[in-house]
Amino acid sequence: MLEQALLADDHSSLARRLDSLSQAYESGEVSRAAVLVLAAEEWRQSGQPARALECFQRALEDGGEVSVDPRAGIADTLFELDRPAEARELIEAIAAEGDASPTTVLNIAETLMAYGDLDAAHRWATDGALASPEGSGEHVALLRTRYRIRVDLGLPEDELDAMLS
Repeated sequence: MLEQALLADDHSSLARRLDSLSQAYESGEVSRAAVLVLAAEEWRQSGQPARALECFQRALEDGGEVSVDPRAGIADTLFELDRPAEARELIEAIAAEGDASPTTVLNIAETLMAYGDLDAAHRWATDGALASPEGSGEHVALLRTRYRIRVDLGLPEDELDAMLS
């Protein structure tokens, strides 16, 4: 059933299956929180941000290992739900902790870019590129995102941009 939803590109069905799986999930190769984050992303893809928000929040409460802090998904979804003040507050809380993974930083930078806060997106992408291991996939992705933001801001190329060559 899960495979059929994947093949059919049916985000709603896949989200329901993942959500259901998370409720009965004991343990496995991935955490329940990771399954909930996947479900949340599928709910967003199916145009149901309120259900996505609920899954992201459950992932956060679960506390299991995830590649991206669920709060980044919550913030993105809050923007989508036209609740930007709450989204920014959550992003500030993540920043205050100072230990976000490169993948979380990339997610936040892309969210801020998508919702028009290019200055904040630039700060996140720059800080993330400087903090991530040089040459890693996350480092390259942060450099690329940062470059796109800099082009949108009309900034000249700098030494970090030159690393993309």
